[in-house]
Amino acid sequence: MADKIKFALALLLVAAGVAAFYLLSETAMVLRVLAVVAGVLAGGAVAWFTEPGRQFAEFSADSVAEAKKVVWPSRKETIQTTGIVFAFVVVMALFLWLADKTLEWGLYDLILGWKRS
Repeated sequence: MADKIKFALALLLVAAGVAAFYLLSETAMVLRVLAVVAGVLAGGAVAWFTEPGRQFAEFSADSVAEAKKVVWPSRKETIQTTGIVFAFVVVMALFLWLADKTLEWGLYDLILGWKRS
């Protein structure tokens, strides 16, 4: 129950920051943006101390650790793969254009007899 109250308080702090943005419409934009940032940071700080907040922090740390384990392709491999994809796209575009023109010729010229001038 305490986590729900903390989470509700965090949402209220974020909402207060957004409300301050609109209530301070006569002041400088920097102050209005700082009010939103302060509300979000305060809400995040309160949410951090809830059980879902701790689980999110643990999940984030695990995600960063997994991302560090990934073997990313080298620049050469990336350029080669990109070249293969572009070549495939060009070949597929030519094939589809040829198929379209063949069907157009067969349907309009041969079957319907609509010769274009």
